[in-house]
Amino acid sequence: PPADLVAAPVPAGVSAEDRMAGLLSLDVPTFAGGELVVVPGSSPAPRDAPVRVVRVEVERDLPVDGERFARLVMGILNAPGGWGADGSVTFARTDGPDADLRVVLASPDTIDAMCAPLRTDGEYSCGRYGHAAINYLRWVTGAAAFPDMTTYRQYVVNHEVGHLLGHQHVGCPGAGQTAPIMMQQTISVATCVPNGWPFPDAA
Repeated sequence: PPADLVAAPVPAGVSAEDRMAGLLSLDVPTFAGGELVVVPGSSPAPRDAPVRVVRVEVERDLPVDGERFARLVMGILNAPGGWGADGSVTFARTDGPDADLRVVLASPDTIDAMCAPLRTDGEYSCGRYGHAAINYLRWVTGAAAFPDMTTYRQYVVNHEVGHLLGHQHVGCPGAGQTAPIMMQQTISVATCVPNGWPFPDAA
């Protein structure tokens, strides 16, 4: 990770891992005002492949460092085990209007509104209507099946963006096997092993 992200002071009660994810607090408001703010900044696509342009947004009143969140999101999307591992796609970032998709971090109530009529019940995230809408509750707390927050955050970004790339939900292929990225792992991994990557063998 960039040196400035590693060296920055860690707020009390927030781990270095959480800080890298942009968290300034572990408090989870049910609603944070509803205003989505574009995180300033842009970055080119790192590979020679079809480019999808991403805009990153954060609900204004969440205790989040938007730049750190955006850097982590783009790092996940362009990682070796990400959606571009097969050469089919690469991701650039913009803060302008011409984005192919949006990655949004928002409070539970705002996510419910963004995802409706899909029921997210204040607990889940969604990928539809051109946005990967990540529930701040999950960004802070993860899911029971996951051994660590880093793996869960990789999963939720890749899963919801996967929907925007046209991928649908799948089930566990068999006991002890790696859970497919499009499995609903926030709910359960069944007998599979939790996984945060579309192409785990390349991660």
